[in-house]
Amino acid sequence: MHCKFIPAIFSLCAAMLFGSAAQADVVPLDRVAAIVDNDVVMVSQVNERMQAVRQQLRQNGTELPPEDQLQSQVLDRLVLESIQLQMGERAGIRIDDAALNQAMQQIAARNNVTLEQFRAALERDGISYNQAREQIRREMIINRVRQRRVRDTIQVTDQEVRNFLNSEVGKYQTSADFRLAMIVLPLAESASQADVEKVAKAAGDIYQQLSSGADFNALAASRSAGDTALEGGELGWRKAAQLPGPFANAVGQLEVGEVTQPMRSPAGFHILKLLEKRGGDGMLVREYEVRHILIKPSEIRSEGEAAQLSQRLYERIKAGEPFAELAKAYSEDPGSALNGGSLNWVTADSLAPEFAEVMTSIPENQVSVPFQSQYGWHILEVTGEREVDMTDEMREQQAINLIQSRKYEEELQTWLLKIRDEAYVETKI
Repeated sequence: MHCKFIPAIFSLCAAMLFGSAAQADVVPLDRVAAIVDNDVVMVSQVNERMQAVRQQLRQNGTELPPEDQLQSQVLDRLVLESIQLQMGERAGIRIDDAALNQAMQQIAARNNVTLEQFRAALERDGISYNQAREQIRREMIINRVRQRRVRDTIQVTDQEVRNFLNSEVGKYQTSADFRLAMIVLPLAESASQADVEKVAKAAGDIYQQLSSGADFNALAASRSAGDTALEGGELGWRKAAQLPGPFANAVGQLEVGEVTQPMRSPAGFHILKLLEKRGGDGMLVREYEVRHILIKPSEIRSEGEAAQLSQRLYERIKAGEPFAELAKAYSEDPGSALNGGSLNWVTADSLAPEFAEVMTSIPENQVSVPFQSQYGWHILEVTGEREVDMTDEMREQQAINLIQSRKYEEELQTWLLKIRDEAYVETKI
């Protein structure tokens, strides 16, 4: 039983939960850990969350904190969650089963598994699927609350963007990123000339094999002494400034898929492969001409009702009704509705991940089935694609995103402290 009450009637609810003092032989199954405004956090919730945190820390190889500190941290987190969930309830934010099911499917898809495989993986880790499902529901509600109360209030001015781009931090963060792999042939600094020549010849042989089409991953796994040799020498993303000078110069001259000639360092000989590049000068970016219809859940429309309306609109479009007319009549994106839902030309990086994923995977001139993002339910159609040099625009958008993220983290922490201070909280453990 989960009681909701005001603090003044706690004793009544406690009696309902635990029975009277005269029933000394009755053992309570659960008890209150904290009263939070009109809600409670139960000890069972604290214990379940502590178990999940312990498991995550162990998987990450992190030393567990003392039990009392862990309990305090978990209880504080649950109290904050309760405050935000109550705010969501008062605002009419609901996540129905249909929306939750789709969210679970999206999580599974992002991990490249089916929903059944995802469920089995959770259970192997000792995590109840229903428990995980309800936690996702809570997180979705909390994200909606934070979107409305914090993220939507953040403004970024043109002057802030210019100042950021002219700063050293801005120049660094908006410079090109390189995704690299590396083959390393080690050599001691004190190596003899004969050893140097031997390793240099081996590196040259590997380079010739690569130039003739040999598989980089296979050679890395069999010949490299690097820490990531068995992962194909994968280094991940690096800024040029994070690489030694000669490496940065060599990588900057590569096209994606090319490899450097062997380069000497104090650690040995290295061959780098450019797997991907993003940002930097002369950046060709794929743009999509797209239009969409957005249906938002609200105080008077549940998640399920929003999903149903988007499905009806999708069926009307498939039956032949004009997309643009339905967008003008129903879309709740004020920036595009009057233009028939047109977003004009956009890039994937400038959009919500769920929207970008559908946009980049759907064939041109085909209408998508309804799907959900943090903003609501969408139907979209890509009407054109092109590649353009977006160096300046991409840097500005990067700057905006970075400033927004920084401001959001700052504003979020301030807002969380504020709502915690304003709430009635009484801990019982």
